[in-house]
Amino acid sequence: MTKYLDTIELQVEKDRAGERIDKFLSDTLSNYRGTEQEDESAVSFSRSYIQKLVGDGLVLVDNKNIKSNYKLSEGESITVNVPFPEELEILPEDIPLDIVYEDDDVILVNKPKGMVVHPAAGHYSGTLVNALMYHCRGALSGINGVLRPGIVHRIDMDTTGIIIACKNNAAHISLGEQLKNHSITRFYEAICYNNFSDMSGTVNAPIGRNPNDRKKMAINRQNGREAVTHYEVLSNLKGFAHIKCRLETGRTHQIRVHMASISHPILGDNLYCGAKPLFNLQGQTLHASTLGFVHPRTGEYMEFKAPLPDYFEGLLERLK
Repeated sequence: MTKYLDTIELQVEKDRAGERIDKFLSDTLSNYRGTEQEDESAVSFSRSYIQKLVGDGLVLVDNKNIKSNYKLSEGESITVNVPFPEELEILPEDIPLDIVYEDDDVILVNKPKGMVVHPAAGHYSGTLVNALMYHCRGALSGINGVLRPGIVHRIDMDTTGIIIACKNNAAHISLGEQLKNHSITRFYEAICYNNFSDMSGTVNAPIGRNPNDRKKMAINRQNGREAVTHYEVLSNLKGFAHIKCRLETGRTHQIRVHMASISHPILGDNLYCGAKPLFNLQGQTLHASTLGFVHPRTGEYMEFKAPLPDYFEGLLERLK
């Protein structure tokens, strides 16, 4: 009997009748999380991925194979069999790491701008995982599989700062629970557009996949997941502001989406800002500055900080 990562059962409602099945599924499954604990690791049901599943006979309508352009009728039952991801050989690479802290259970790294956290399409080498595999000599937790050994959470490629990885499954389970319970301390610093009149505030708005652009997330009050960001203005600059954010939840692109939603998009964030690139920046000016957690073995609360990168400090001086 064939085993699948997950089997999803859906029913077609009246308001979706007449819609192509590939569009229906890519919209409906935009926030699918399956068995993963963290939002950042969710399976991505792009339209092209849906079409591949249909072509492979893994999508059934009333237990019958269909084509990607099949138009749905009210009351039909859809079954989506999600296959296990293909196992790829991820190789250790001797890439220098800025290690903030390390012991037998965890390792904290100050990630540079431009480094992808784990292998994915287009990035199967040069990632933090490749570097950790070399540095830790294979001693990484296996809970997230071959593509994400040791990885509990992630930060975007062009976001700098502290990220934690686990060396064994017990540590991974403990940190995963802390993330799930929102008990890990996570502070970020950013430079965003426009001055603030209120020097602190909270953005509480659910985030989900943007239905019109799958590369983007968006405030999605119908299908989004709870997302809460607390912010404090450190200084108002000339047309910009230096802020500190505390994450209560950890959704994909959370700070970037939330700040853009209140008319303070992150400087350099071309995905959510829409303004012309300034200062020859490579991506958003966003830095994971502080990470605090209860150590999985000792039960002691530990907190670590990563200094702002030079480019960030230079920008602050320039904007003052």
